[in-house]
Amino acid sequence: MIDEAVLNFSAGSLTLLNAILAVVMFSIAIDLAPRDFRLLAKAPKPLVVGLVSQFVVLPVLTFLMVVVLQPQASVALGLILVAACPGGNISNFITHRAGGNAALSVSLTGIATVGAIALTPLNIAFWGSLYGPSAEILRATEIDPVQIAITVSLMLVLPLVLGITLNAKRPAITRRIRRPLQWLSMGIFVAFIVMALASNWAQFLAYAGGIAGLVILHNALALGGGFVTATLARLTPFDRRSITIETGIQNSGLGLVLIFAFFGGLGGMAVVAAFWGIWHAISGLALASVWGRTEAAR
Repeated sequence: MIDEAVLNFSAGSLTLLNAILAVVMFSIAIDLAPRDFRLLAKAPKPLVVGLVSQFVVLPVLTFLMVVVLQPQASVALGLILVAACPGGNISNFITHRAGGNAALSVSLTGIATVGAIALTPLNIAFWGSLYGPSAEILRATEIDPVQIAITVSLMLVLPLVLGITLNAKRPAITRRIRRPLQWLSMGIFVAFIVMALASNWAQFLAYAGGIAGLVILHNALALGGGFVTATLARLTPFDRRSITIETGIQNSGLGLVLIFAFFGGLGGMAVVAAFWGIWHAISGLALASVWGRTEAAR
């Protein structure tokens, strides 16, 4: 039974994943400068809409999906946890390919990452407790929101601050390392996930088929929710593409870290996060290939 399955992930592997995610976050942060935040402060509407889409709309849609479909407890909590994470590390690259507002995308990733210190544990605890089966897992696990906040800070926020600082102080260096570092960090991250899955391949295959449909539906809801939210807010197509992708590309790597660190590698949660990490890249790139054919009005 998937609720009782546990994927093997050593302490050393978890430490390595933390380090990889920190490098990925650093590679994103060196695209940011303090002036980006000042510009958004003058016209904050797209940023506010993007944050609401990520941290309010997506968790609500996820909870409604869980209530309607009634998946097993660990699968439901995995979906809720992924929805509680900030935008994924590849969202900026995909937004650029899609012809969206890349500056907004990078800024959203940065600010959502800082916000995740409080909002990720809050959303996991709140929405997870409203669904009976997943509430039982939360009661048994007794997760510490403060410890989750510390984990998010060390993995994501510290590299974010260091990257922005380096870009502000030594822009010539960041220009040289930006693109190679982004490709290298994403390649290492993908390779690590593949190796981690390889060591649990039998279990992953045993459960992935049943979970695939839920993850694909969940990702479609995320993309659709972002698009509708941005449309209702009357944002330009240029900004709308960014918010759609930021909502539909979740930081499943962070999700995996939290699952192995606080939930003991619970099978349903881990397979959901791992499959999300694969599928959102496929759906995001497919959407970018369609949108990228036409220029978005600004």
